Amino acid sequence: MIRVIDLSPLTGHRAFRHLWVGTSFQTLGNQFTAFAVLYQMWELTRSPLMTGAVGLTLAVPMVIFGLWGGVLADTRERRGLILLSNFGSVIFALALLGQAAANWNSPALLLALAAGQAACTAIGQPARKALIPFVLPVNKVAAGIAVSQGGLQFAMLGGPAFAGLIAGALGVAGCYAAQVIAFALAFLGLWGLPSIPPLKTMESMGQRLAAGFIAIRDNSALRGTLLADLAATALAMPIALFPALNQDRFGGSPETLGLFLSAIAVGGIAATIFSGGITAYHRHGRVQLYAIGVWGMVLIAAGLASSGWMTLACLAVAGAADTIAVVARGAIVQLSCAPDIRGRVLAAEQIAGTAAPQVGNFRSGAMAAVMPPGL
Repeated sequence: MIRVIDLSPLTGHRAFRHLWVGTSFQTLGNQFTAFAVLYQMWELTRSPLMTGAVGLTLAVPMVIFGLWGGVLADTRERRGLILLSNFGSVIFALALLGQAAANWNSPALLLALAAGQAACTAIGQPARKALIPFVLPVNKVAAGIAVSQGGLQFAMLGGPAFAGLIAGALGVAGCYAAQVIAFALAFLGLWGLPSIPPLKTMESMGQRLAAGFIAIRDNSALRGTLLADLAATALAMPIALFPALNQDRFGGSPETLGLFLSAIAVGGIAATIFSGGITAYHRHGRVQLYAIGVWGMVLIAAGLASSGWMTLACLAVAGAADTIAVVARGAIVQLSCAPDIRGRVLAAEQIAGTAAPQVGNFRSGAMAAVMPPGL
């Protein structure tokens, strides 16, 4: 029996609804940024190595500030931390808009500003994720993760496609203006979040950070799910290749580049809609491994496809597999760690889920610099 997504976390829990709205707008803003930075770098350099460098530049602050954000999520008031993180994202979004409007055309400045915005996002992300078990009962946590992933996928679907249309009509500066608006709208949800008192601890920053890694090392479920995701994302992440593939198969227009990014979200949304069976199934580790296997195989097929439209179809299947893997991983992480270290463990999950893919993008871009994408 096929079970559709459980929407009760949204309909029956006001605090989760605020979190979902704010996070969805933040994610939409991040999708505008991802498209605009990738497209602007390609237009400035026409180098897959430099589009790959975008990934490496984003990965470093995601790791450093993500770990710091994990410690802060366990020791600081989370609502204030989340609001401060979003405010920083607005500031860097305005700076990105300024450099594009002024036509400064500096790859180094573009990378620096993108890295700054990634740092702001990374600081607040563990706190946002750590709120889920506080605003939902235990039996709704997996469903809440699926609903959150649905918001992400809708942002990934509409964001790049809309950004491509904006870039075609108004230029890359228009994309950055759209991300400023999206980050500002995120405050509509984030402002209504409940205040979660910080934990009392006498440990130093280093001790608190080490405790998170020790918890992961000693918990086989946490260790296994994060290592599996690291392998999948660092070794098989294709986004840095999209501008080159778009140039080869669709002529290089910004509108079709948006389709490459949105295709992954199409599959992700389909998987989210029918996620009820996934969230109800208790063997989340098995689900994650099967999904990772499908992810790798369809990405190989996407690279070998001779048609641009076949490439997009393969990416849609990859998006479905990725969403299933993320929901399974999130359920394992949220339900397998103690509340007092949840923020730090979620920071490690953030590295596996967001920083490692950026490293994978750099790897794919570097490889594309010595061999054509798809060969």
